[in-house]
Amino acid sequence: MPLLFTRTLFLIRRGKVVHSSNFRRNVTVVSQISEEVSKLLDLKAQLGDDGPPQKFTLKTPKGTRDYSPQQMVIRNRVLDKIITVFKRHGAETIDTPIFELKEVLTGKYGEDSKLIYDLADQGGEILSLRYDLTVPFARFLAMNKISNIKRYQIAKVYRRDNPAMTRGRYREFYQCDFDIAGQYDPMIPDAECVKVATEILSSLELGDFIIKVNHRRLLDGLFEACGIPASSFRAACSSVDKLDKTPWEEVRAEMVGEKKLDPDAVDRLGEYVRMNGGEELADTLLADPKIGGTAAAKEGLQGIKLFLKYCKLFGLSSEISFDLSLARGLDYYTGIIFEAVLLGETAEDSVANKSKENSAREVGVGSVAGGGRYDNLVGMFDSKGRAVPCVGISIGVERIFSILEANVARQKAASGEVLRTTEVEAFVASAQKNMLTHRMELCRDLWDAGIKVEMSYKQNPKLLAQLQYCEERGIPLALVIGESEVEKGIVKVREVTSRKEEDIPRDSVATEIRKRLPQCS
Repeated sequence: MPLLFTRTLFLIRRGKVVHSSNFRRNVTVVSQISEEVSKLLDLKAQLGDDGPPQKFTLKTPKGTRDYSPQQMVIRNRVLDKIITVFKRHGAETIDTPIFELKEVLTGKYGEDSKLIYDLADQGGEILSLRYDLTVPFARFLAMNKISNIKRYQIAKVYRRDNPAMTRGRYREFYQCDFDIAGQYDPMIPDAECVKVATEILSSLELGDFIIKVNHRRLLDGLFEACGIPASSFRAACSSVDKLDKTPWEEVRAEMVGEKKLDPDAVDRLGEYVRMNGGEELADTLLADPKIGGTAAAKEGLQGIKLFLKYCKLFGLSSEISFDLSLARGLDYYTGIIFEAVLLGETAEDSVANKSKENSAREVGVGSVAGGGRYDNLVGMFDSKGRAVPCVGISIGVERIFSILEANVARQKAASGEVLRTTEVEAFVASAQKNMLTHRMELCRDLWDAGIKVEMSYKQNPKLLAQLQYCEERGIPLALVIGESEVEKGIVKVREVTSRKEEDIPRDSVATEIRKRLPQCS
């Protein structure tokens, strides 16, 4: 605290006032000084100079999480499999900033725009955290004048949503995007995006799943045919998009009560949006004079039929469901839309342990991927409005992480198997004291040979503690050295699980480790 302030405060507390020839000696001066001192005392209290530091709850922010080494192993396995599929289909990768100019993101997400995180204005650019990877990708294409690319990107996105972390719903989470940009014949890239999603979900062994598909032009035609005003199409679309989680009665109440849509029009719409099937449903709707007679619906249905044809050629007939309830509320979609949903048995079927035929009823346990065609998004960023047709799919891996973590926990409880968090192939151990120099030299030689090894950081560790460390970490081999081994120029190679031991010439240890690893894994 400044000395002048301290002295002044002391004098006032003792009932004295420091006088100056420039001050009038009256009570007004005292009042003014007292007021200023009072302000300074308040400021000091706020700064907390005299009191103990304030306590706070140590936690991650709402809707976020840390990843332990065990969880990182699961996450990296998932991402490795996803990247393998992306590369199999010829995709190359890019990266973009986690924040964008706010105007880049504004007006792209419909009602979900309220979930965008805006950053505080610090006297520079007005910025927001990215909501997804699609809009930044479109900005990237327009800014770099790219008209053809097949790209993948794996990065975090941010949404100011109400998190449900037990169901893999966060405010900060990873998305894994695969997109094809360019002018191509209809539905060929679209079908490949769905093929990519099915390969990923199959490789992760998550159980049965289904890919729901629909067409935004068909939805527009349905709304028109049912009497929904064109100005309310997007509002109706965002309500229909909730049908996977919300009963029709609640969706209808929202459309009529909150969005003031005509009840009769909503009821007519309800007859259609609960339909699902395959190519036969598309034929049925084309034959419906109310729907088939609408230009937008007819365009969408013809697109769906072509899409289903190409999916069949890719071997995807059993995984695809043409579902009129699928709407995907984002404003930028213009054509085919799709969503991958994991399936599971109903609770009563599981408890009753009924026959396979009777337990065939399945319920969705979560959407894990979604996407569609967005032909106009890039043109929104181009100064001349030049469009680059795009289609893509995004894998929501947080939900997948949650499922696989639960599976691993059950497996560990059942078998006691250790989930390895490192890739160490051998542990250099000493059987006696004063072996640190020899251990370090052996580690050096093995590292130089490309072998993954580690050792204890104690000068004279106990052998039992070293071997227990190997067992706890799942390290397959222990390389034991002592005075006798050093004199003979050998290393005792011990298989940790079987406890078999064999003396190997020191110069051959790297070769021996490579030979034994497949047998130990």
